[in-house]
Amino acid sequence: SRAVSSFASSLARRSVRAVQPRIQATAIGARRLYSTENLPAPGAGGSDPKIASIVDEISKLTLLQTADLVSQLKTRLNIQDIAMPVAMPSAPAGGAAAAVEEEKPAEKTDFKVKLEKIDPAAKAKVIREVKNLTGMNLVEAKKFVESVPKVLKDSAPKEEAEKLKKALEALGATVVLE
Repeated sequence: SRAVSSFASSLARRSVRAVQPRIQATAIGARRLYSTENLPAPGAGGSDPKIASIVDEISKLTLLQTADLVSQLKTRLNIQDIAMPVAMPSAPAGGAAAAVEEEKPAEKTDFKVKLEKIDPAAKAKVIREVKNLTGMNLVEAKKFVESVPKVLKDSAPKEEAEKLKKALEALGATVVLE
């Protein structure tokens, strides 16, 4: 029984020794296969010079010229439009910065003047001011002020909205422009 177990363990050691170099060679080959050390960096000089020159020329185009180029390529190569999600670059470069600025929505011109809350000590003054600003009678102005938060004026021009806000905040009201 001892002889058999001794023979089995020596056989196992020989098998492992025989297979071990193959395992190591396979591991080294796998590391080389999946390694990115020897790959050229994206956009590096390892690409075709013809492609690099085309990329340089395209990067000099304006946004309109690039759009025209894309449409002509789609027509010539018979490429159909497909809906794809587009990711915005984190830091636009060169001409792209101007395009991003052009896409910003226009500045808001009409504001809602909303009364958020009122200092209880200044309630009478605010009621009088709301009455004067809106043309409400005294009872309506009092009900309005007591039911805050409420929109005082819809679609007021920026200057007028800021003027109303300043006047009401001077009396002790909290006003928000939306």
